[in-house]
Amino acid sequence: MRIEQLTFTRFVAALLIVVFHFGSGSMHFTNEYTQFLFKQANIGVSYFFILSGFVMIIAYHKKAKVNFMDYMVNRFARIYPVYLLAILCLLFLVVVSGQFNFTEFILNLFMVQTWVPGQALVFNIPAWSLSVELVFYALFPFLYNRFYSKISFNKLIVPIILFWLISQVLFHYLINQTTFTDLFYSSEDVMYHPIFHLNEFIIGNLAGLYFVKKSTETKNYDVHIIALVILSLIALKFPIGLSYHNGLLAVLFIPIIILLSLNNGFITKLFNKKAFVFLGEISYGLYIFQFIVWMYISDYRLNKYLGLDKAEDFLFCFFLRLFILIGLSVLSYLYIEKPARSKIKSYLSKRKKVN
Repeated sequence: MRIEQLTFTRFVAALLIVVFHFGSGSMHFTNEYTQFLFKQANIGVSYFFILSGFVMIIAYHKKAKVNFMDYMVNRFARIYPVYLLAILCLLFLVVVSGQFNFTEFILNLFMVQTWVPGQALVFNIPAWSLSVELVFYALFPFLYNRFYSKISFNKLIVPIILFWLISQVLFHYLINQTTFTDLFYSSEDVMYHPIFHLNEFIIGNLAGLYFVKKSTETKNYDVHIIALVILSLIALKFPIGLSYHNGLLAVLFIPIIILLSLNNGFITKLFNKKAFVFLGEISYGLYIFQFIVWMYISDYRLNKYLGLDKAEDFLFCFFLRLFILIGLSVLSYLYIEKPARSKIKSYLSKRKKVN
């Protein structure tokens, strides 16, 4: 089962993250009316994790058992070819500039940077979320085979919600005190550690289980979805000292995902347009290549070759880089992601026939 209208939301989340990282120099993104959104737009990663948990259930819920090796090979084909390309592109730049760090390179290459204190955001900064996602992928077959396929949905609700609640309380406690973080991890390390994001993936799993087991006929939920988006904006505008980085907004993201999946109104019809679905498909490239594009097309190069000033031409430079980033994402999707996925599917199909 594939829910096309959810695909475009990945592009929206990725775009918000790009603005979060690189839009702070423009009043268009940091004025008094919009800065509350763009300064917290890293919640897009939290949305990715929740959506990932939801989609995994949608994709595998009809299977009696998830084969670990086949599953991991499939996931590897989905993320690693483009991930590796991003590493190689960045490797060339850091070697030429004399900034190469072997430890940082190895941690990123094996996708384990978030486990090491002080290393989560080294080398290709956005890659930290793929390091976290890898943990989810490794755990999902166990969770599905041991719990989701054997225990009734009603019996899973309480333990999963309790896990989510405990994770939120513990996370907020640790980032607001120093005794623990001075001994082991800093507050920043806690922000990016896989353990403190697992709640997002699992609560997404619960949402997926609800959808496949309890969902009713599709209806027009446009008004409900818009209302939930407005509530999300209000929550960002008035955070009251809370951090939304590690899954707290699941209380709003999950209803949005479920209602959008059941919706047959204008929003769904719009998001199901081929152009919007395609933008969602290239969102991974948009996310993983963002720092590389900004580093290659630096302020210095824009000034030297195009005469563009960092301050006066900021908005034009931002959209120029964004256009190039989207183009690179399209190419990586068409010539790396899709071919790699097809080859892996062909390999798995042949393997099943042999067995």
